[in-house]
Amino acid sequence: MRAQGHGVREIARRLERAPSTISRELRRNAATRSGGLEYRATTAQWHADRSARRPKPAKLAINAALRRYVQERLAGAVVAPNGATVRGPVVTWKGRRHGPRQDRRWATAWSPEQIARRLRLDFPDDEAMRISHEAIYQALYVQGRGALRRELTACLRTGRALRVPRARTRGRGKTFIAPEIMISQRPAEAANRAVPGHWEGDLILGLGSSAIGTLVERTTRFTLLLRLPRMAGHDLGARVKNGPALAGHGAEAVRDAITRTITPLPEQLRQSLTWDQGAEMSQHARLRIDAGLQVYFCDPHSPWPRGTNETTNGLLRPYFPKGTDLSLHSATTWRPWRSPSTRGPGRPLDGEPRRLITSYDRPK
Repeated sequence: MRAQGHGVREIARRLERAPSTISRELRRNAATRSGGLEYRATTAQWHADRSARRPKPAKLAINAALRRYVQERLAGAVVAPNGATVRGPVVTWKGRRHGPRQDRRWATAWSPEQIARRLRLDFPDDEAMRISHEAIYQALYVQGRGALRRELTACLRTGRALRVPRARTRGRGKTFIAPEIMISQRPAEAANRAVPGHWEGDLILGLGSSAIGTLVERTTRFTLLLRLPRMAGHDLGARVKNGPALAGHGAEAVRDAITRTITPLPEQLRQSLTWDQGAEMSQHARLRIDAGLQVYFCDPHSPWPRGTNETTNGLLRPYFPKGTDLSLHSATTWRPWRSPSTRGPGRPLDGEPRRLITSYDRPK
């Protein structure tokens, strides 16, 4: 606003702050390098970060009970029905650089958000057992606040050794997307979840271009898994230019898997499907004819209209970790599954799948 020529009182009125607050901000954080007192946001941020430095120990470093609670749920060892720990692949900690894709550690780990919210239920009267999810992330990633073991980052759903900034890149336009199939044209009944039959879809990618497709019904959170095995001819020779994608999650494979999975459902439960702008959905016109399903696409870099599907994929990641070959999973039926809930027993999270079946199963 200052760069646009607005005065101090105009800025204060728009930001609902006192004019003296804005005046002090402009005077205290002015940059003098150019010879004048000109306010710069980067200089103000540098002053704020410097002022925030203080010898304050991290909460997880001074509270042993809280640290033990967080570490146990971040690790989340997989156990057999008899209670014995199932030993998975040995994953060595490589420090900052995780190296090439490899097998991930087996874990049914809770996310920092789930841990932070569950503390209020397990310790309702103990205010010392409180911590935010951002504090847990900082304890894992920020040097100097490492109250938690750094190797626990391998148990997170992303498994990143470093936090990745949310940089937005300009993607190239998709030729198969037209304005009439954008999410803005989706019926209002799909947005308010009043009528079942509107689905959200995406892919879970793994090692070696393996993938599993997910379809989530917006009203009931009913979830279908699409098995996407590699097609015949994969890795047998040089790839044919402009030929079909043989890795299993190309346009033809995804189209056939969705058609095979969703066609047995009643027609009133096959109204729309919302997908991102991935190339695997380039044959959406053929899919609309084969399955009777209208396909809509989200805006670029905008996953929040498919929030139910994004949450479901996050809950599935501990069972299909990154860096593992997802094509090894068969088309067997999953048992009813419930993730660690932060709302108490019997009350699942919003977006939590009620039932998981695969593409070769048939609904009863």
